[in-house]
Amino acid sequence: MHVLVNTGIAGLTTNFLWFAVVFWVYLETRSILATGILGGAYMILLALCSMWFGSLVDRYRKRRVMLASAWFSMAAFVIGTAIFFVVPAESLLALDRPWFWIFTVVLLAGCVVELLRGLALSTTVTLLVPPERHANANGLVGTVQGLSFIVTSVFSGISIGMLGMGATMIIAVVATALPIVHLLMLRIPEREIAHDPNRSAVDFRGGMIAILAVPGLLGLIMFTTFNNFASGVYMALLDPYGLTMFPVEIWGIVFGLAGTGFIVGGAVVAKWGLGANPVRTMLVLVAVLGVIGSVVAIREWAWLFIAGIWLFMLLMPAIEAAEQTVIQRVVPFEKQGRVFGLAMTFEAAAAPITSLLIAPIAEFWIVPYMRDGEGEQSWKWLLGEGESRGIALIFLWAGIVTTVIALLALLTPTYRRLSRSYADADPAPSPAADPHPEQAA
Repeated sequence: MHVLVNTGIAGLTTNFLWFAVVFWVYLETRSILATGILGGAYMILLALCSMWFGSLVDRYRKRRVMLASAWFSMAAFVIGTAIFFVVPAESLLALDRPWFWIFTVVLLAGCVVELLRGLALSTTVTLLVPPERHANANGLVGTVQGLSFIVTSVFSGISIGMLGMGATMIIAVVATALPIVHLLMLRIPEREIAHDPNRSAVDFRGGMIAILAVPGLLGLIMFTTFNNFASGVYMALLDPYGLTMFPVEIWGIVFGLAGTGFIVGGAVVAKWGLGANPVRTMLVLVAVLGVIGSVVAIREWAWLFIAGIWLFMLLMPAIEAAEQTVIQRVVPFEKQGRVFGLAMTFEAAAAPITSLLIAPIAEFWIVPYMRDGEGEQSWKWLLGEGESRGIALIFLWAGIVTTVIALLALLTPTYRRLSRSYADADPAPSPAADPHPEQAA
């Protein structure tokens, strides 16, 4: 619980700052392209670092990894704050000048390194929680993430709208220090790290061997990768859609209200788990998710948009917990960091491709097309009228594709093989903790 809360607070801080940066950039530039590039860059950096992060989690004790991540974020946020107050605003917001990219990349690096803590948390569940409770623990992780998501989205919008970007960055620097202090006092019981003589610093080969050793596991990772292509659409366009409909302060509150679905969904998984076959649960929920994504903006109605995001958030904890639960059961503990890292590499690489493609397509083609007479008349029967009908059209087709892929996946031999692998796996007990946790830490 200490590790979970500590990681939740750290994630809240990094998300708070990154949400604020995206809000601030869009409000100052009104550029969908800029927000799309930022979202895509975030996911690209995740993809590039995930395998390395996973290897670090397997190589070092979990507490040491978490501390390294926290200190790096702290340093990045301090540097970013200095840049913000030293560089004139007109230079900092000019997309064709280097200061904008230096500023955002520094903050981006400080936010992305939070993934290292997330990977360490996933393996810590295996380390400290009995196997039969892994799904419930993963649901609890989702609940904490949802809570931090709500606080983040609400206070990012309020902070940018009422305090400005400078005060927001100072708040982030102070809040980053709190988990560091707590983590320095915390002890995580852990046995000696298993030394693998064939393991490299970025052990792509070791992670792939561990994945291929489980029939069907590569198929699960490939499915979540393809599913993330659709996620890239929402990553690039959700904020522009919401900020068109609401002022930034209200949009943050709306997003936070919708984020309560994440808490409810995580609590449901924490209480009742994921059923006998988490793979089937995940595929069915992804299909439902696609339907929700298709209709969330079918009319420019605030209540429909809020309800759609709430249902979207409601399902996400179970979908994410399903993949984690399968990996925690079928992959040996000493290799889980690399497998989680490799899975994140594939999955994170998908969303930025879509995000970077869809942002210019939306800004220069689909949005103008839906604003002229021909496009509006062609789709008015389905999407109604409003300023953001171009984004609504993109949401519609992204959701349809997601649903079709999920339903087809249920019919594949890979799905059946992985279901058998999960059912036949003999869950080993949680790795034995060192009887002297002070020494282990």
